[in-house]
Amino acid sequence: MEQLTLLLIERMGILLLITFILTRIPQFRYLLDRRLDWRTGITFSLFFGLISIAGTYAGVVTTENGFDSSFLAVSLQPYEAMADSALIGVMMAGLLGGVAVGTGAGLISGIHAYWLGGLTGTADAFSTPIIGLLAGLVARFFAEERVIAPVKALFISLFAPILQMGVILIVNESSSSAIRAVDLIGIPMVAANSIGVGIFVAMILAAMKEEERAAASETQRALHIAEMALPYLKRGLTFETAEATANILRRELGAAAVAVTDTEKILAYVGLGTTRHVQGELMVTELSRLAIQTGDIQIAAKKEQIQPHHPAIGAAIIVPFRSGGQVAGLMKLYYPSVRQIRPVEEAFAKGLSKLISNQLDIAMAEQLRSLMKDAELKALQAQINPHFLFNTLNAIVTLIRVKPEEARRVTVQLGNYMRMNLTMTQSPLVPLYKELEHLQTYLGIVNIRFEDQLYVDCQCEPGLEGAVIPPSTLQPLVENCIHHGFKGRTDRGEIHVLLRRRENGVHIAVSDNGNGFPISLLETLGQTPVTGSESTGLGIYNVNRRLTSLLGPEAGLIFTNPPGGGARMECTIPYPDERCEAANEGYDCRG
Repeated sequence: MEQLTLLLIERMGILLLITFILTRIPQFRYLLDRRLDWRTGITFSLFFGLISIAGTYAGVVTTENGFDSSFLAVSLQPYEAMADSALIGVMMAGLLGGVAVGTGAGLISGIHAYWLGGLTGTADAFSTPIIGLLAGLVARFFAEERVIAPVKALFISLFAPILQMGVILIVNESSSSAIRAVDLIGIPMVAANSIGVGIFVAMILAAMKEEERAAASETQRALHIAEMALPYLKRGLTFETAEATANILRRELGAAAVAVTDTEKILAYVGLGTTRHVQGELMVTELSRLAIQTGDIQIAAKKEQIQPHHPAIGAAIIVPFRSGGQVAGLMKLYYPSVRQIRPVEEAFAKGLSKLISNQLDIAMAEQLRSLMKDAELKALQAQINPHFLFNTLNAIVTLIRVKPEEARRVTVQLGNYMRMNLTMTQSPLVPLYKELEHLQTYLGIVNIRFEDQLYVDCQCEPGLEGAVIPPSTLQPLVENCIHHGFKGRTDRGEIHVLLRRRENGVHIAVSDNGNGFPISLLETLGQTPVTGSESTGLGIYNVNRRLTSLLGPEAGLIFTNPPGGGARMECTIPYPDERCEAANEGYDCRG
């Protein structure tokens, strides 16, 4: 029995060799991914059925007097039995392909066993389809695993030969020859088939892990190259950026030469043949034009398809990359021979092309989003309250008749205010002292209209003047107090602007002794423009939008009605990394 077991395991090596070849077939992945239809189901049933038949022919014929070690038995005598590894193919069909594939492979193996004849032929014709069916049912318990673990597969496979031995005894009515055959082949078949299935699964897992490691390595390499090349490509395709990109690609890929082009001409070429190449040279090869037209990778395998020509360069991969949905240029990777362009190089080139194209699209989208944001912020910053302008002009018209000198002073201040407003909108952030000067200019104009009815106190803690703030932040808040906080009131209005140092930034508070905010609007103020009879205008909405867009959500305005009356608006702007140079004295403006 020991000799038969060793002989059976030795011949099982033929099946393992077939398994090794099997794991290298790309179509085998469909089975592992459970992507089966009736065509692939029939194909794999036939395939595993043939493996099972091969396991039968690799078996050992047993007789009443022992066993015959001859190879490839064509038929069996009624008193002969076959100790084989046929169940390996049937079990693997069920465990990997499910019920349909397992049963199909079992039927093919069973029909062959019946045709082969012998003491076990009829029993095998019944048992192998059942074993394939049961293996497929067992596989459903491990549906979450792409491939069942080798130890589990080995343990499950122990019961298949035992079941087959039982069927042999039942079919042969426990005759003495059947009992003698089961005693002889039972243990060798249990050992050979279970070990074979375990090794089969282990080889599949090893091949999968090897492929996954290779894919992960190539992906990591593509990401690394894209990460280094993107900073140059995002600046646009120029001679300088193209040359830097070409040097990176040649160094990382080990190519003989690398060229980077736009859609018309060669922008950079590094490596073999550099002396034959001139920057700005027009592309003349048909494959380059085809790559630009179709956006597909092209393989140049002939000398006449390669530009520039060089004796040491015999092949090239032409890799297009896109920006904004259109082919923006080519990366040409040159190699000494077409044999060096393996499938892995082609797959890597496709991945690199898609990765760079996607990143360029993302960079373009970010650039467009940034431009839109800048345009929106500039539009918000450039807004001037038309009522303030009209009221000021009307006041100037009145003063011209009674106080010409005062009218001239207000006109000059209005010009300074508008000039300062336009100048400040050129930058997204300005030093705090400039914002305070802008507020003081505004108050100088407003005081002409309100005279002694308005008092504004502005206090800034020393050393904060260099902090940066979105332009036109304080003036709209003070204007809101004047036009909405004091609306309908005849008593003197007071506005207090306080700027204090906090741990997390500069705290700004603007408060008045006016009417306060309507309770119904407190939760939505600054989030959406408020219109209607209780409208506070667009001023504080625009201010809040600019604060949160430029400095973050934590810099947004907070609106409250203090217990003592009036309204309060406050925010905290973070300290800048580098403060603007400003005077070290505290800023004080009163009106």
